[in-house]
Amino acid sequence: MRRHLYLIAGFLSIGLGTIGVFLPLLPTVPFMILAAFCFARSNPRLEAKLLDHRHFGPHIRRWRERGAISRRGKKAALVAFAFSTLLALLFSPWPWFLVPVSAALIGGSWIWTRPEA
Repeated sequence: MRRHLYLIAGFLSIGLGTIGVFLPLLPTVPFMILAAFCFARSNPRLEAKLLDHRHFGPHIRRWRERGAISRRGKKAALVAFAFSTLLALLFSPWPWFLVPVSAALIGGSWIWTRPEA
């Protein structure tokens, strides 16, 4: 039963990552990393396909080996955080705009402190 839940979660992660390719504020690589994690526990063949993928494979392997994020990935994430914070400041009333601002500060700080690949 648990194996099937991991398989479903892996496919959901692939789906969200695919949507993230087209939506600029939805991340792609973190969902692919999550999918690889789920497939490792449910279907090693699908995990191997992700690890061998020409675009996502290196990101997944770097994350697994060193917890590393590429400099380009860090910059993209921080730009997305800044953009969403700006939108929150422009369109959200007080005190609700503090929620995305806080999330951006916490998430951005964590991303910035990860090792670089």
